[in-house]
Amino acid sequence: MEATTSTFLITHADDDSAMARDVHSGQVHPLADNPGVEAGDVIEATVAPEPPLELTWQVIEVDDRRTIPVKRSEEPPTSQERELASEQEIGEMTRTERAGTGEIHVISVDPAQTDAAVADVLEDEGTRTRGARLGVNRVEIRADGTDGIISVRYLP
Repeated sequence: MEATTSTFLITHADDDSAMARDVHSGQVHPLADNPGVEAGDVIEATVAPEPPLELTWQVIEVDDRRTIPVKRSEEPPTSQERELASEQEIGEMTRTERAGTGEIHVISVDPAQTDAAVADVLEDEGTRTRGARLGVNRVEIRADGTDGIISVRYLP
């Protein structure tokens, strides 16, 4: 195996080790030690297999370390997001690019399930992984329980 330079989401960390998932390939890299990261951190780094067995990885260099906060906003979905939601059925999702960096995902849900669906998005590791892959600095979730609209905004 060869060294890999990529963006990694730290999915688990304790004092002695960590797990890093490549946000582009999905490959999981068990790290032989913890290079000072916490679960939820995103690092731009180079990792290499640790000899002789190459079962774990070591961090060779960290170019950047950051967190991507995922929070629910008190703001309602925008008129553009409402329009997108009006064109889809419950259970469907539409992705649209933002001007500049990021994306917006509009999800239509049963209005009675809006809060539960928002909680799922907040807890879903995939939300943070997608944010890291898109290169954003924060993820904002807006919701309207009356109409069953959730917007997940990946923002610079």
